[in-house]
Amino acid sequence: MLPTDLDLPRILAIALIFAMWGLYSPILSALGRGTLNAQLHVVRMRWMRMLLQTHRDHRTFDALMMGHISNSMAFFGSATLLVLAGLLGTLANISRLYAAVMEIKFVPIISLELFTIYFVTLTLIMAICFFSFTYALRKLAYTLAMIGGLSEAPGDDPQSKIMVLETATVMTEAVKSLNNGIRGYYFALAAFFLFVGPYACMVMTAAMSGLLLYRQGFSTTALAIERYVDAMGDLKK
Repeated sequence: MLPTDLDLPRILAIALIFAMWGLYSPILSALGRGTLNAQLHVVRMRWMRMLLQTHRDHRTFDALMMGHISNSMAFFGSATLLVLAGLLGTLANISRLYAAVMEIKFVPIISLELFTIYFVTLTLIMAICFFSFTYALRKLAYTLAMIGGLSEAPGDDPQSKIMVLETATVMTEAVKSLNNGIRGYYFALAAFFLFVGPYACMVMTAAMSGLLLYRQGFSTTALAIERYVDAMGDLKK
């Protein structure tokens, strides 16, 4: 049975968090920008084509780059697992946490049932982040196997072009899952404001969404990547 103080603003605040998280990429596409990860797909395709070149036989630089990506995914996955374990452990003593939080002056009094829903929402966000990181690491493992097969490709036949394209696609998908998990941390911060109030949570969700959209579409880094990709396209002409 739902708690009596779970009103429409609180439901909308929770829904807004997941809506903005899920609609993040479509919103960027609607703005005509697209994610930086999607823009960098053409860069990864060029990287995979360069792996076929004979002067990169040792591939030390490539191995370092792949190792860095793998370590980043593993780090975020491990850190999120620790946070998730702490949240799940706290759920077992949610009444004790509820009593402590309700003593904080700026936190409004809510029912234990609603407090539990808020806490479960935060836990669910972190669980999604964890699965995103582990899936990213799994996709990267597939990418490494595909990169290993590139050394046997001639480089100028249709099959080699397909291998390059699909290897870059799987790598882009791996980074996409990684980015989705990292993005979840921003919305987890917004979810904390559920305990302050539904309108505070909505404002925080909008602020986090605006910050992410700015970084992806209009920051100095985003504009530099866009010019880089445009310059790559000009080189092919």
